[in-house]
Amino acid sequence: MAALPVYRWRLAPDGYATRRQLRALGLRPGGQDVAAQLERPRRRRNPLVAYLYLVDRAKPVRPMTPAKWAALAKANTARRTCPVCGRDAGYCIPPSLGMCVTCHDSAPTLAA
Repeated sequence: MAALPVYRWRLAPDGYATRRQLRALGLRPGGQDVAAQLERPRRRRNPLVAYLYLVDRAKPVRPMTPAKWAALAKANTARRTCPVCGRDAGYCIPPSLGMCVTCHDSAPTLAA
């Protein structure tokens, strides 16, 4: 097994991209192996590592199907629906509250 080339932060040559950079270009790795590694040094800790892929071997992002759009809409609706009052809050319910802000504010507090 050959070792991956390692580049310093911001010094990778053209033709390499991270997953996020590929996605911004409308591409995906497409099953290719990691081509190189990017390291950002940090004081007194291990360096941050990002994996790089070859842009010329990347494939286009698969388009969303109607079934995927429907599943995404259903999941977002579930995140916006308050489990206490059952209404659509109009925003994603914070997991820390577990209910919409209106229900949280009107809930009785426990006195210690």
